[in-house]
Amino acid sequence: MDEKEYEKAFEIITYAGNAKSSALMAIDAAADGDFERADALYAEAETDMSEAHKVQFAMTQAEASGSPVPLNIMLVHAEDHLTMAIMAIDFAKRFIQLYREKEAA
Repeated sequence: MDEKEYEKAFEIITYAGNAKSSALMAIDAAADGDFERADALYAEAETDMSEAHKVQFAMTQAEASGSPVPLNIMLVHAEDHLTMAIMAIDFAKRFIQLYREKEAA
């Protein structure tokens, strides 16, 4: 894996890590009843996740076009971060909804 491929893995790690952090902070904001902040943080998480997916999609397209993407521990680590970020965002969406319902009740 050349340096450019490592950079792609690190891009995924960075964007996914930021997405996960924003999602978890959104849950905390919703728990505090600050839904405006929760919504803003959730939107940040979605934006960072979109950027991570763009990098991953480019790698997937390259592979499908006949340019194999070398697999190593950094890429596996990046995909792990991406998966955990997806879960955090999914949980954030649900928790924000639940906190809103709790406050409305």
